[in-house]
Amino acid sequence: METVEKLKTALKAASDKKAEEPAILDLRELSTLTDFFLIVSSSSDIHGRTIADEITKKLKEKGVLPINVEGYDSGNWILIDYGDMIVHIFRPETRELYGLENLWIDAPRIESAELLK
Repeated sequence: METVEKLKTALKAASDKKAEEPAILDLRELSTLTDFFLIVSSSSDIHGRTIADEITKKLKEKGVLPINVEGYDSGNWILIDYGDMIVHIFRPETRELYGLENLWIDAPRIESAELLK
């Protein structure tokens, strides 16, 4: 599955579960770590796990499994690594504390509305 299709699937799944403030960072020109970060916020630990479950379910239906999942039990920051895409699901206070968008300030942003068309 193409990376952009994975990203669209993950974004749609997160949106379907009411993830808040989606941000997509294009890291292809800045890092060898991954191509994209999908960053969303959740309103609670349970909400974060629900978003993570929906993303992994929808991608699994398309034959895509994560390499690793971290932080699922705590729910403050759930990281789902798909290699070419990493999904970050944050509680708002944790997202603000770590400030990934600021750490990767040079990364081009992709509008989620454009991606979901």
